Amino acid sequence: MTKHNSIRVVSLIFVSLFTITSIVAQHTEENTLWKKIQEFNLAFKQGNVEILSAMITENYMHTNSTSKPIDKNTWISYLSKRKKEIESGNLVVHSYEMKEREMQLYDDMAIVSAKISTSSTSNGNRTQNEYRVTNIWIKEENTWKRAGFHDGKIK
Repeated sequence: MTKHNSIRVVSLIFVSLFTITSIVAQHTEENTLWKKIQEFNLAFKQGNVEILSAMITENYMHTNSTSKPIDKNTWISYLSKRKKEIESGNLVVHSYEMKEREMQLYDDMAIVSAKISTSSTSNGNRTQNEYRVTNIWIKEENTWKRAGFHDGKIK
């Protein structure tokens, strides 16, 4: 093998290892974020305001199809009222499931799209709903936090 061919082989091996390492790192980061999202969704289902507050950015923006955008403090206020409803038994969340999940990861930012299916009973009335959601997650100090949310009701 000539010196030129040896350099080409070593270069090819280096590029291959770099590519594999990048793919593994991205896969690991995606798994880390999916776990964080599961933690977030469980906290929402249970009405755990403290966990949710810690998992969103200070300049968080929450929008849906029925209202104007709200900030972190307004959303936390809504969550506090919702928590009281859960604790009193006026609101029972039977299920809160994220399906049809997709993620686009960009370094320290990710866009997540999914379908949320919910089932709950509020003041004796049982409802089932589905929403298409988009979440924006960013990495702050090596921790994933939700920075933005939007949903649209499917049914």
